[in-house]
Amino acid sequence: MTRAVTPPASVGRTLLNKVPEVTLLFWVIKIMATTVGETAADYLAGNLGFGLTATTLIMTVLLGGALVLQFRRPRYVPWVYWFAIVLISVVGTLFSDNLVDNFGVSLWTTTALFGVAMAIAFGAWYRTEGTLSIHHVDTPKREAFYWIAILFAFALGTSAGDLISEKLDLGYWKSIVLFGALIALVAAGRFVAKLSATLTFWVAYVLTRPLGASIGDYLSQKRRDGGLGLGTTGTSIIFLVIIVGLVGWFTIEQRSDTKELTPA
Repeated sequence: MTRAVTPPASVGRTLLNKVPEVTLLFWVIKIMATTVGETAADYLAGNLGFGLTATTLIMTVLLGGALVLQFRRPRYVPWVYWFAIVLISVVGTLFSDNLVDNFGVSLWTTTALFGVAMAIAFGAWYRTEGTLSIHHVDTPKREAFYWIAILFAFALGTSAGDLISEKLDLGYWKSIVLFGALIALVAAGRFVAKLSATLTFWVAYVLTRPLGASIGDYLSQKRRDGGLGLGTTGTSIIFLVIIVGLVGWFTIEQRSDTKELTPA
């Protein structure tokens, strides 16, 4: 009789965890999802004429459905997870834009508001679970805290990014350089200064939102406005195709790992 293969601890943790491992490709697809969140929100609200309110309601309902799919899965499923990430990126953007454009709330206020909301979410998460680690999102309660924190992270990144862009009037490519440099500093803090992995992850997660938005604006906006003129439709399609390709790669890798762990 062949003895069942016992998976290594790291692999077992990956299969039980409801979110992906943090790798370079994780950050690549996360930034792309953020870019799509910016361009898709602009396309739906502007090009299709839905307006901010209707677009927010529609996308929130779609996000709710995606999260139901995510919570019902017993483990991380790439297409389900990243579908929810793209939608939550759009919704986080729309939450911030609604407060600023429809209700006249200043970017200073929305930045502070979403910052406090995220801090409260983290405080409740840590008080309840004793950890903020994304390597242990393996219960419904921890998963709920995780998605709430991500929603506020996207909204905070939107408000903070718009605040910096408007106050400094940097333009799109300079904003890309600025936020890219800030993320590089966070990476140096993690790998050189050995700062907390959890702290640096969440700081980088917030910063990738304005970075992705700046990339999206640079690609989609007209040349006379400082962009490359690809439009929101073209930019969204390009990045969605790349995201689908990367998610397909993640799916193939996951199936390969699962087969290796199957008892002979």
